[in-house]
Amino acid sequence: MLYNYYMKKFLFIITALSLLPACLFCTQATVVRVDKNLIYLDTSELPASVSKGDTFKVILSTEKLVNPKTGKELGEVNNYSETGTITEVQEMFAVGQLSGADAVKTGMEAVLEKPAAAEKKPLLSTPESTPQTPAVHIKQTYDPIDKTIIGISAAPVTSPDAENLVLLSDNNEVSVWERTADDKLNLLLTYPLSKGKQGITVSAVPVKENEPLAQIFVSIYDSKKHTISTLILENQEGKLVQTGSLPYFTKELGCGAQKIAWAQRPFVISDRPGNARQLVFKDDKYALGENNFSTQRNWLTGINYFNIENKETPNLIYTSSNGSLRMILANGKRAESKDSFAGTPNRLQHKQAILKFYPSLQVTDQNGQTKIVAVENTAKLGLLSNTFGQYKNAILHWLTYEKGRLHEQAQTELDGVVYDTACTDNFILAAEVLPDGTTSIVEISK
Repeated sequence: MLYNYYMKKFLFIITALSLLPACLFCTQATVVRVDKNLIYLDTSELPASVSKGDTFKVILSTEKLVNPKTGKELGEVNNYSETGTITEVQEMFAVGQLSGADAVKTGMEAVLEKPAAAEKKPLLSTPESTPQTPAVHIKQTYDPIDKTIIGISAAPVTSPDAENLVLLSDNNEVSVWERTADDKLNLLLTYPLSKGKQGITVSAVPVKENEPLAQIFVSIYDSKKHTISTLILENQEGKLVQTGSLPYFTKELGCGAQKIAWAQRPFVISDRPGNARQLVFKDDKYALGENNFSTQRNWLTGINYFNIENKETPNLIYTSSNGSLRMILANGKRAESKDSFAGTPNRLQHKQAILKFYPSLQVTDQNGQTKIVAVENTAKLGLLSNTFGQYKNAILHWLTYEKGRLHEQAQTELDGVVYDTACTDNFILAAEVLPDGTTSIVEISK
């Protein structure tokens, strides 16, 4: 009797499971507009949020499924369109691209599906357990600090074997931190900028030969002289000291030990900066080296220079004013992304112009695969004035270059806004500004 009881329970559970929908992560939204291959979906009452990259199928028709022998109705069968992809998400609707959308009509229902969640890997793993191509970028978040961080770098500042965090806050203070074992940050050094000098970005790179400690380069805007320049700070006996200045805009490009400090003359043509030259230390002074490249009149914050197409020729990747990422190939052709990364930059008022400094664009090479990491901030307001404006949150997009195109591989969503990122040998660092104005430093594994 006991056996029969449990067998009945077991059969009941199996039957119940068989009646569940095939996709547990699917939701339905009504088609409210069709514009060529663009499908507009009402997402105002969905139980779960919709994100870029989600897929969907439109139910074109429905028919009853009947057993021809018994006449028993077995349910309904849906005829679906091809699979589309969500490309834009607004507060109450989403827009998706769908090839062959001629059969789709207003009022039809679309089934939305999120990618299945990948299994999380431990942050620290043995080489044997580390996958060759990680499916998930693991996040390590440190406790918030009571500052709004607009610039971030990582380099040995306090000792040769240290990987200190170098931060620039919106109250014009440069600070040096160390990570602790309990997911906190410990403040080590500070340097306040002079009144009237507004910090734009910060970099930390060991430029001097045979000198393991990094120099800190702070690009500033002098509101009285209407000039952009760079201050050079160094750690001398446990204190940050200004040791020089340069009439250039300076920004680091690259990751970890491979970073290079590049400089460009501001306002060569109108309010546009000039080409980039490598910053070197020669004859006891800082100077511009022979290595150089054209920035296409873009500031160094929103660009990178890396061998992506082949190992011989570096490619310029930059955030264009129309929002997309562009890569200039060796043959002069361009690859372009579809997402918008230029909508919410750090803005600076220079004379009568608003200068835009886009979030840093990182490029990494992991296991032979090159990845471009770009920041997208979502604005609360459509029109922004100078400085930062009002934003919601940030998404880090991981893109690869394949067959002449930039393809998105993954996304990392953050709870706050990101004005700058940095790159170490193992991580992408993001300064995540939370709604209360504090900042959490986030490490994202490559």
